Amino acid sequence: MSEQRQSQQVDSEQVEAQRAEAIRQRYRQVFGAVPPGIENRIALGESTGRIVAVETVEELRRVLLAENHLGARVQQLVHFAQLIALGREGPARLHARGALRAGASIEDLIGVAETSLITCGMPAYSSAIDIIAEVAGEPA
Repeated sequence: MSEQRQSQQVDSEQVEAQRAEAIRQRYRQVFGAVPPGIENRIALGESTGRIVAVETVEELRRVLLAENHLGARVQQLVHFAQLIALGREGPARLHARGALRAGASIEDLIGVAETSLITCGMPAYSSAIDIIAEVAGEPA
């Protein structure tokens, strides 16, 4: 491989790494960390040269969520509620933390749990309460 081509490949890899890090940083701002599933998505995008596909998905998320009239606090509460309804405890936990980071209170999360009892039954309510108890004891 020529020296120029090697240099271009290194430059391209550095650009891909910077693009991947920008995605990670957005998740750190919302959740305080990069969720494992997102990290897998980014790593696979980098390793296959498809970080542009990951960026495209992330741009759609940004438009639908960040530019949504609900605002970050309500968005995170809605995510928490929907994930509780679906029985997805791991992602629900992540969004409960995200709601707190976005300004929601423990009382707001309890409101979601109470509503879930009506719409989804006791298992959803119990799951939500367990998650709230867990995240309530964590540092902000």
